[in-house]
Amino acid sequence: MPKNSKTSLIQTIASQAYQTFHNGASSGFGENNVFLEHQAVLVTLLSKITAADLNIASPKKVSRKSAEAPVTYMHICETDAFSMGVFLLKPGASIPLHDHPGMNGMLKVLYGKVNIRCYDKLEIAVGADAKDESQFEPPQGDAVSRAVLRTSGQFTVQSAPCVLSPAKDNLHEIDAVDGPAAFLDILAPPYDPNDGRDCHYYKVLQTVGRKEQGSEDEVWLVEIPQPDDFWCGGEPYPGPNVSV
Repeated sequence: MPKNSKTSLIQTIASQAYQTFHNGASSGFGENNVFLEHQAVLVTLLSKITAADLNIASPKKVSRKSAEAPVTYMHICETDAFSMGVFLLKPGASIPLHDHPGMNGMLKVLYGKVNIRCYDKLEIAVGADAKDESQFEPPQGDAVSRAVLRTSGQFTVQSAPCVLSPAKDNLHEIDAVDGPAAFLDILAPPYDPNDGRDCHYYKVLQTVGRKEQGSEDEVWLVEIPQPDDFWCGGEPYPGPNVSV
């Protein structure tokens, strides 16, 4: 059998991603045992992927001219069920706090180190908590939400994939640490503004505090336009062909 007939790992990941996510509304996946089994297989496969598998290497020299995009994206494939690609972050670059409405996601670092902070919105109306000790008055007319910081930590090539769902860790921000970084990204289903899955950006207005010892930090978030210092460029994907 010719050597090039062997299925690449990224093709296997794409096929497993389709099998995991193709059955419809992601909001119902969390309680579905079949989905969880498929998702576990996908996480295991993602844990094995390396930059070399995609013909990607950490740049030895990184130009950071002001006119260049701080983040670039390599598109690998997209179906109605999921999209997959690679994000490359220049040193000091950040992907601002943003959401993934009704979407599942997975992120696996290929090189470098990133810090990821994940938040969840809380189902609480502004001003509804009479015992709120923050004494914070949200700006009138702004889209303000109460949220909780669920997780915060650094991820490297040795780390397990970061996994988000429609209900947990859905909002996150990603910062490159100590140099350039890259990660493989899967979103299911893909962003689609026409189907209620548009990307929204946020900033933390104020930390509310913790309700009790050991609980997560609660914050106020305000929706903002895409920050002026963040935009995403494009680069060709140099890895094995993928078809789904």
